Amino acid sequence: MDLSQNDWAAQLENDSNAVILDVRTEDEWSEGIIPGALMNDIYKGQAFIYKLDELDKNKNYYVYCKAGGRSAQACNIMNQMGFKNTYNLVGGFMNWEGDVSVPNED
Repeated sequence: MDLSQNDWAAQLENDSNAVILDVRTEDEWSEGIIPGALMNDIYKGQAFIYKLDELDKNKNYYVYCKAGGRSAQACNIMNQMGFKNTYNLVGGFMNWEGDVSVPNED
C-alpha cells in the first residue's frame, strides 16, 4: 500500500509492530537513513529474497528507497511471499522530511 510522506510517518509513529526496511544500496544507505531502519538492498537479487525470508511476516513493514520505485517493487515481492502489511513510502528518502541518522560503520 502506497502512503504519502505524512501518512507513512504518522502511521509508523503509532505502530508498535513496525519494522522500517530500507531497500537502497550500501552507498545510498551510508548517506543517511530513517532511524531504526534495516538494510536489505533489492539489487542483491536472491540474497534480498533470503533476507526477507528471515523476517517475521506478521510485523508491519514500512519500506523505502530513494524515490519510491524500488520500495514499491519490494512491497509487491513481500506481499507475494506472504507478508501481510507492507507500506511503501511514496517519494522515497529524497523527499523525506522526518528524522535522519547516519548508520554506524562496522
